[in-house]
Amino acid sequence: MNQETVIENTISFVKKTLKNAEGGHDWFHIERVFKNALLISKDENVHIFTVSLAALLHDIADAKFYDGDETIGPKKAENFLKKQGVEESIITHVTNIIKHLSFKNSLDSTKTVFSSKELEVVQDADRLDAIGAIGIARCFNYGGYKNRPLYNPEIRPNLKMTKEEYKNSEAPTINHFYEKLLLLKDKMNTKTGKKIAENRHLFMCHFLEQFYNEWNGLK
Repeated sequence: MNQETVIENTISFVKKTLKNAEGGHDWFHIERVFKNALLISKDENVHIFTVSLAALLHDIADAKFYDGDETIGPKKAENFLKKQGVEESIITHVTNIIKHLSFKNSLDSTKTVFSSKELEVVQDADRLDAIGAIGIARCFNYGGYKNRPLYNPEIRPNLKMTKEEYKNSEAPTINHFYEKLLLLKDKMNTKTGKKIAENRHLFMCHFLEQFYNEWNGLK
């Protein structure tokens, strides 16, 4: 099976699997990450087929929707890719990217280290979708999905979270900006990712300023 057909089949598989997914982790999120990954790849020496598959399958079974089980996503991706006849080395690379992609895993000092240029590209693409205007929309969408308060001045952000604290947090949505979103600009791997992140980061800062002004009755 040629690579173009595998990509088409992967898109169909992801669309079907995520048909009823939460709005911030649905097919449209995947599509944006896929497009971001292809854009970033233009300036990076990477294996495009691996990047494409990893971007398309990175949230096929996000652990937060599976009681924190981080094995389901990589296994689901692996099983699908085997049925597509993808070579074993690429399947291994894709599943490793999925396993090491998320922000919460960067909080785990015991996590096995894995690195590749392809991981860097897909990670930047995913993180770009977590910041800026869409990042704000996704953040509040998920907060609503979890029935979290918008903001509570008495609950301060936890800036030294462990992975377990991050996974189990029920903090107000605004806290998530300080605990993750505002940190992503400085965690970008690629030149393109860093450049795009600058504007999206600035947009979030303006949003927060306006939010607090409105909260306090100043504007």
